[in-house]
Amino acid sequence: MVYRRLILLASFDVFGVSIEKIRLQKLLFLFCHEQKKPAFHFIPYKFGCFSFQVNADLTALKKAGLIDETETNWHIKNPKAERIYLSKEDAILLGNIQRRFSSMSTEELIRYTYLNYPFYAINSTVLSQHLKDSEIDIVHRAIVMESAKTLFTIGYEGKSLEEFINILIKCNVSLLCDVRKNAFSMKYGFSITTLSKACENAKITYLHIPELGIESGQRKSLETKDDYKCLFEQYKKSVLVTSVAKQNELWHLIEKAGRAVLMCFEADPSMCHRTHLAKAILLNNKSPIPLIEL
Repeated sequence: MVYRRLILLASFDVFGVSIEKIRLQKLLFLFCHEQKKPAFHFIPYKFGCFSFQVNADLTALKKAGLIDETETNWHIKNPKAERIYLSKEDAILLGNIQRRFSSMSTEELIRYTYLNYPFYAINSTVLSQHLKDSEIDIVHRAIVMESAKTLFTIGYEGKSLEEFINILIKCNVSLLCDVRKNAFSMKYGFSITTLSKACENAKITYLHIPELGIESGQRKSLETKDDYKCLFEQYKKSVLVTSVAKQNELWHLIEKAGRAVLMCFEADPSMCHRTHLAKAILLNNKSPIPLIEL
């Protein structure tokens, strides 16, 4: 079993056999915030900090018959001391989180996370239920939103879904253009259904444009810099020549959005077509807006 899921099972040992869903997210957020290498990452969501990965792993544990759920709670079916499977540091930290926060009601816990980690409350739909007007101002000041028109590019390799979405939020991106040929990934969160949902909840428009991608078969057997150079030269002579109308259509959406990003997989932009595409779009439209790799 992956270590993340052992942490979740151990949470029932420490926090209780039945835990409110929103409370568990908050406790795990506080736990992960103090880990040297967080097991989970979180995004600003409608009730504050939230991890899609936590939810996905809990669902997997449910399918495995280890836990169950009601509308409001998760419960473990056969409680046992799961902490023995954790690292010493994580077992101690989980216990410390319980001692520090067990006396707080769920409402107090929400309020605590909002005040101490205001970035994660910026998309909350229940701010006024938990904070005073003066305290809400703290949340509104948690992030300085740049507004200058900019075209970004980004690869999701090495990033969790939550890390990826947080980068877009902090850059005030309003349009995500997925320029993969196939919007499918073995990495959790980056297939079209989950990614588009995450973007929607972060108030980011998601758009998949497969016409501007590269066929997966063309990426096989790429080993050297020359291999990649040949691939992208072919891309510029074929796709970028035949898709000018689609590029112009995309440009109008980018210009309207103001701050948009072209997304693909590779962390290293020199191994991806997204930079060539972005430059072509800006050149075709004689646009002076900056191009930035995230």
